Amino acid sequence: MSELDRTGGESPLTSEDFDTYRIIAEGEPLPPDRTVERLIALRLVDPDPYNPDRYIAHDPRAAAQGLAATALRDLSRLVDRMSQIPALEALTAHFDPHRLHGGPGSEFLPTTEQMNARIGEVSSSAVTEFASVQPGEPTDRDPAILRLGIERTRAALTRGVQVCSLYHRSAYEHEQTREYIGQMVADGAEVRVSAVPGPRMVVIDRRHLFIDNHVIESSETNSGWHVFDRSSVMWARTVFSHFWSQATRWQDLAHPANRSVLTQRQQRLLRELEESGCSQQQLGPRVGLSERTVSKELAAVRDILGCRSMYQVMVWWARSSERMN
Repeated sequence: MSELDRTGGESPLTSEDFDTYRIIAEGEPLPPDRTVERLIALRLVDPDPYNPDRYIAHDPRAAAQGLAATALRDLSRLVDRMSQIPALEALTAHFDPHRLHGGPGSEFLPTTEQMNARIGEVSSSAVTEFASVQPGEPTDRDPAILRLGIERTRAALTRGVQVCSLYHRSAYEHEQTREYIGQMVADGAEVRVSAVPGPRMVVIDRRHLFIDNHVIESSETNSGWHVFDRSSVMWARTVFSHFWSQATRWQDLAHPANRSVLTQRQQRLLRELEESGCSQQQLGPRVGLSERTVSKELAAVRDILGCRSMYQVMVWWARSSERMN
């Protein structure tokens, strides 16, 4: 008989079981509708070997002692197992410094090298889609890194992967980035630009998501998370679709060399700000416009360029071809 059977199974004795035991103990005939399985399991009764229709009652104190002994053994084993929990949790001291999980659906990548390596590893096996958002203003990058990006993009496109990249619209004014994106588009990638392209992310095959780190303090600037929880990945893919649908195709952003992004008045305002070093409030009298008109024109410039500040506008102006007109 198993230990579970000796404890009477998972169900406690019922009021009918207690009444059945009383009938047997008092030697009365047992009604035909009564069951004795739980009583036998607890060794409260045994079949009468000389009378198949009768049962022999045992001292319930012995059954109680047996049940208590079994429960104590089970409790002792449970205490032993629970005592291992602090020791197991202490092992995280060896695990966390090397790798940190945010749960079963994400992994922390603490360095730029690890982020790039993991993105490269996952993207090399992409089969359907590679979608990315690069929201920052472009800066000069190592040509070797750009060549690697071109090679990865070309390899993905060759495998039939759809490559969709969303950039800040200022990318068009940065020569190195413009040439890099132009090569991507020539190879078959889809590129769009927006003044507000959304948060930085990479979504691969709608199963893998790479995002910036907003959890671990005092970590490297370019650390991040590899997320593979399906609900989180698909939520991020929906966010990407929202910004993508409102962005401008790279091909539509291009304009002829003789066509300016800004009006002549707006160019004049920026040129005056650059040459005179005056404030926005001092600009109006110098160009013969009201302060309200100047504010309106400069706000329009920020909207056109997708800049949040005049500092960003002037950085764009310093490298813009319109500055030479």
